[in-house]
Amino acid sequence: MTAPTPPPAPGQLSNPDQLGIRGPIDASRVPRFAGWPTFARLPRRDEVDRCDIAVLGFPFDAGASYRPGARFGPAAIREGSRLLRPYHPGLAISPFATVQVADCGDVAANPFDIPEALAQMTEATTALVATGAIPVALGGDHTIALPMLRAVAGRHGPVALLHFDAHLDTWDTYFGAAHTHGTVFRRAAEEGLLDTSRLTHVGIRGPLYGPGDLATDEALGFLAITSMDLAETSAREIAARIATRIDDAPLYISVDIDVLDPAHAPGTGTPEAGGLTSRELLGILRGLAGCRIVGADVVEVSPAYDHAELTAIAAAHTAYELISLIAARRRIDKEKHR
Repeated sequence: MTAPTPPPAPGQLSNPDQLGIRGPIDASRVPRFAGWPTFARLPRRDEVDRCDIAVLGFPFDAGASYRPGARFGPAAIREGSRLLRPYHPGLAISPFATVQVADCGDVAANPFDIPEALAQMTEATTALVATGAIPVALGGDHTIALPMLRAVAGRHGPVALLHFDAHLDTWDTYFGAAHTHGTVFRRAAEEGLLDTSRLTHVGIRGPLYGPGDLATDEALGFLAITSMDLAETSAREIAARIATRIDDAPLYISVDIDVLDPAHAPGTGTPEAGGLTSRELLGILRGLAGCRIVGADVVEVSPAYDHAELTAIAAAHTAYELISLIAARRRIDKEKHR
């Protein structure tokens, strides 16, 4: 009689075809509330030989214009990710067994000097992208999207942008400051980081400063899909519309958690009524399977305003969705080259 195969050791996958890939700690061996507080209980970067998808924290919120606290977002999202499991039934993929995903820790940036902080974050992300890893950032306020875009555009050229948010984030300045969480995509456009024919906002809502805000945004090349638009059509139809606009261009996805209604994400700095449900957000993302994502972020989680980890858990699931989409595209590309 053949002896039964022992269960995998913590942090190891049992599939022999995936030799060399290290996944999350086995929850049947180590309780979910124990162990290193990495995203989804994944290995740290120093525990693996390579990294295909890099989870990276940006504990920075000096660009926030209203309620601060997103500097604690990366830690909260990691904590909210403890219940994530390795298999994604919606995409029929085990992302952590398909590619090597690792938690690369946090980037330390000057909290008192925004230009210096942006330079530090750009340098760290550029070095990571140079290794071939696709970065998925945990914010932090939305200012951190600029160094991320600088890094991925430096490797891939101007990128398509899919931006989930209640706000446009294409304003010019706040109190004379050019770099804030509300100006990030104006600066990215000015720096030539964006493919201006493939820019989309999803979830825009709430009052603006004036009609000129929309005119300026449109002049930059953005298509705005409001939260009310989503109320009149399905997430699947919205995703199909976005996918057609993006085509196969290199794509950066930026998710401000305030795209969700405060009922689903109270822990954020600038909440607006009338937002998406978490199901709608995940549904749109899932409809983008096959897109060529080269970088992504989930930002503006401010845990001091959260309740029962609602926002942190929503953000963790959003990051998991993004990682799964990247892994699914990697699988498609690999099969094409067989």
